[in-house]
Amino acid sequence: MFKVGQLAVYPAHGVGVIESVEEREIAGSPHRFYIMRILENEMIIMIPTANAETVGLRPVISPRKVSEVYAILKDRDVVIENQTWNRRYRDYMKKIKTGSVYEVAQVMRDLFLLKLDKDLSFGERKMLDTARNLLIKELSIARRTSEENIAREVESLFHA
Repeated sequence: MFKVGQLAVYPAHGVGVIESVEEREIAGSPHRFYIMRILENEMIIMIPTANAETVGLRPVISPRKVSEVYAILKDRDVVIENQTWNRRYRDYMKKIKTGSVYEVAQVMRDLFLLKLDKDLSFGERKMLDTARNLLIKELSIARRTSEENIAREVESLFHA
């Protein structure tokens, strides 16, 4: 159960704050919803409390898990399958939609490494930006530091 004021991560949208828990009547029966405001763009999302876990709503990672994310970003021993850009896009989108910070880190790493070899498609460039933004926001909150600091740290992992 999330509390009002608590930060949480909603898959593919990123970190938000639980603004309230409200009861609404749907098809004649009452349902409870988290009302969440996404920090990145102020979007308001209603999430049924009964299946919040099913849709992937989760707490922000703990500070000690940040090193695990950095390990994924640093890993260069990965094979990026030679597939069409749209197939790759679908696979990466699936990972982003899981809401897992580790899967998002894999997408960012893979697209960054791919970019070193060839030009990314427009969709892949957008996805790299999305993955980067989702990661930097959550890591900055987890570590209680600025997004600029985290962005510098992440960039240094790729240029090391």
